[in-house]
Amino acid sequence: MTLTLPGFDHIRLPGADGVELAAAVGGSGSPVVLLHGFPQTHLMWRHVAERLADEHTVICPDLRGYGASDKPAATAPDVYAKRTMAADVLSLAAALGHERFALVGHDRGALVAFRAGLDHPETITHLGILDIVPTLDMWNVLHGVSAAVAYHLFLMAQPPGLPEAMIAGSADAFFGSFLDAWANDPTAMPEDVRAEYLRASAAAVTSIVADYRASADIDVVHDQADLDAGSQLAMPVTVVQRDWGAQLGYDAAGVWKAWAADLDHRLTRAGHFMAEEAPNEIAAAIQDLLAR
Repeated sequence: MTLTLPGFDHIRLPGADGVELAAAVGGSGSPVVLLHGFPQTHLMWRHVAERLADEHTVICPDLRGYGASDKPAATAPDVYAKRTMAADVLSLAAALGHERFALVGHDRGALVAFRAGLDHPETITHLGILDIVPTLDMWNVLHGVSAAVAYHLFLMAQPPGLPEAMIAGSADAFFGSFLDAWANDPTAMPEDVRAEYLRASAAAVTSIVADYRASADIDVVHDQADLDAGSQLAMPVTVVQRDWGAQLGYDAAGVWKAWAADLDHRLTRAGHFMAEEAPNEIAAAIQDLLAR
């Protein structure tokens, strides 16, 4: 049985280009959309969403290509472009009656949120980012043996065929390795939740690889165009990260200041899966963001 958020309504609504997204919706008040990361589903927000729902309408979709959402074939480079995935989120929110909303993303979802913030400043009121730097910066900070922490980025950037076959052949070991390596507190991810992530990811190998492949191609093109144009995020931005800058040798806050004038940059002692390991801290950071 698919795990989801207790007490929330579970719906399917149109994204972009005929793609349907599955989402959990609960609470009442000003809208906040929460986007999950890899290798997860909207279930990663179960603790944070419950805390935010007292004051906000909380919308937690599965990204296209993940979980219970549609998984279209990558027949063109833009099918899994973050620009397209951002359009999914706007379409979903509009179908629920929200023309403006706050947006928070973790990992892959944070890349989608970043693109939505740049492309749709009239729609995104506040932007929260958990544990990434933008795609263009991500490739620029990966150097030498320290880049081995991100080997999956290079694997899934390869042409279609081999990455999908390699990952599908050992899906639980592949996806499970990230759940193990990136967590500081493994008890924050109970066995049933871990099993759901592995089940959902194994059923979505082709679309997950397509999502990552887009970040080695069309997403870089889009980020570079914005950088060349001097584009910045117009809304208040909060970024919460592990201290990847110290590990990989770059100034994480400095990277983000180049994109966001109104920036609150925070470091956490939680692991990569911080919404599950430190939900009170993350919910408080989001509430602080929404108060700006």
